[in-house]
Formats: sequence, C-alpha cells, structure tokens
Amino acid sequence: MKYNGFFFPLLIMLFFALLNPSFTKAQKPLNHDTAYFVTYPHTLVGRFYFSKKYTSFTLPAANGGQDIDYKPNTLLTMGIGATYNNLTLNLAYGFGFLNNGNDAKGKTKSIDLQAHFFPHKWALDLLALDHKGLYIEQKGYAADNPGAYYYRPDVKQLFLGVSGYRVMNPERFSYNAAFTQNEWQKKSAGSLLLGGLVYYGQIKGDSSLVPEKIENSFPEAAGINNISFFSVGVGGGYAYTLVMAKHFYITGSLIGNVQANFSTVENMDDKKSRTVINPSVIYKASAGYNSDSWDISVNWAATDLWVKGNYFFDDFIVPVGNYRIIFSKKIALGKHKH
Repeated sequence: MKYNGFFFPLLIMLFFALLNPSFTKAQKPLNHDTAYFVTYPHTLVGRFYFSKKYTSFTLPAANGGQDIDYKPNTLLTMGIGATYNNLTLNLAYGFGFLNNGNDAKGKTKSIDLQAHFFPHKWALDLLALDHKGLYIEQKGYAADNPGAYYYRPDVKQLFLGVSGYRVMNPERFSYNAAFTQNEWQKKSAGSLLLGGLVYYGQIKGDSSLVPEKIENSFPEAAGINNISFFSVGVGGGYAYTLVMAKHFYITGSLIGNVQANFSTVENMDDKKSRTVINPSVIYKASAGYNSDSWDISVNWAATDLWVKGNYFFDDFIVPVGNYRIIFSKKIALGKHKH
C-alpha cells in the first residue's frame, strides 16, 4: 500500500479543517456547569514548554529471544506556543545543550505531528510521523561494537492516524483544563468516552530489517524488508480529573479499542497479508496547578497498538507518544465570561 497517495492529503485536509476559524468558534460550551469548570473564550494562553516525542516498532523474536526495537533518535525540544479558543500553535526546537551525547544513536530525519484537540463534547487526536534513520534500542545488540548502537540510515518508519471520541459529560468534565490550559477545572469530575480510530503504519528498509548477526532469533523473518498495516476500530473508556483545593489536579484518561488489522509483510521474493482483530490503547495523563492566571503542568499523551503479521512469532508493537512540561499564562483580550 502506498501511503503518500491518499493518507497524507487526508490528514493535511483534516489538520487545516481543525484550524479553520469557524472551528475555533466552538470553544464556548453550552450549558456547562460553572461550579465544575470555567472557560476563557476571550483569552490568549501563552506557554513555554519542554517536549519529548517518541515512537518505536518492535519486531518480536522467536523462542524467548531478544526482540528488535527500532526507534528514531528524537530530541528533547524547548518551545513556545499559544492557544486562542480551539486554535493552538506551538513552535519548538531541539537545542544542542538539551541533547548532549545524543549523536551515538545516529541521525534521524523526521516529520512528527502529534496534535490533540478538545472541542466541546469531543476528544480528537491527529498523528502524522515520518522518520528516516532508526537505531535498535538495546546497545550492542546486532552491532559490530558491543558498546555502540546498531543504526540503519535507510530504515524508514511511518505512522498516520486519526481518532475521535465523544465526551459524554461535557457539562462537568474538561479536557482543555488539563491539556491546553484555556479552561480551569475547579471540582473533580469524569466522563465516559465513546468513539473510534483509523491508523496506517509502515517500517521498511533497503535490505532485511533483521540484522544478519541475530537471524537465528528470527528463523522465518530473514530477508523481511517491508511491513505495513491498516487498522480501523471502535472503543470506549473513561477520563477523570481529581481536583484538590481548587487549583491542584491529576487527570487520567484511558481508552481501549478493538480493531480490524490488515497487515502485509514483504521480503525480496514474497509477500503475505493477514487480517486479524487486535487491541489498541489510548491514554493521557496530566498533573499540575491551574488558576485564573497561571498553569504549571506535566502532560503525557500516547497510543499503543498491537499488530499481527506473518513470519514473526508474536505481535508487532507500535507505541506513539509525547511528554511535556508546560508553564502557561492566561492573558485576557476581552471581557471575561464564564
């Protein structure tokens, strides 16, 4: 399946649709309980943050052998950003002083978009990752030098996905308070979540993804150089914010999905496809301090996906996520109404 013919245009159109000015007008919730959370529809939220994105593609070994865990060499970044209603723009850069010693894992060229939107009644995730140049996480595994990482400049990983879940208690529970800082959850509340997702992923190389030195742990997978999958599913979960003394909070969100996975595994001479039912998990967490003026928080948003493929002993594992430490300030631009 060629990913550049359909999925990238689809995701780009969705991304700009979410940034459309008409979309930002949906920020003011209807009939929400102001005793539980406060909105700031005429307020600019400025932020300074540190961020670390991650993903990997795990190839399972046979007979208790050590798995191959391919990863891009992502950087710790520092950035600034702003939110107005549902429109958010963040800019970050991986400065050298934040990533000393990172060169040992090789160089990765990346496009990494992980966007999370929370219009009233919905939680939406948009993922678009394209990495070239991956290393194996376990130092010395498959490498000529036991003190070095095995690095492949030719190996590429792609992951594209869209998910959307209806927030069943939007009158009392706010995702925005925890993750975009433009609302303030004053009392503890939670909500059921119902929705679905669509994902596409791929890992490929110019030659076998299984290094020659460790082929014995992958007896049927020697020569495999291209693995791709398409997943569509539905699921549900729960999100809850515990508020202490009005300002301190802990938010947790967990969604389980059941999905149909269509996978294809290729080597130089053969190609096999497989269709199975597999799970995935979407989880988010945040903790910090929030008020009318300031927010200091730590956020984590992630997706874990399991995919079954031919030639390998067990499921491929594909996690995608992002950690952030955020310092933000609310700046009133107009008359404030709760």
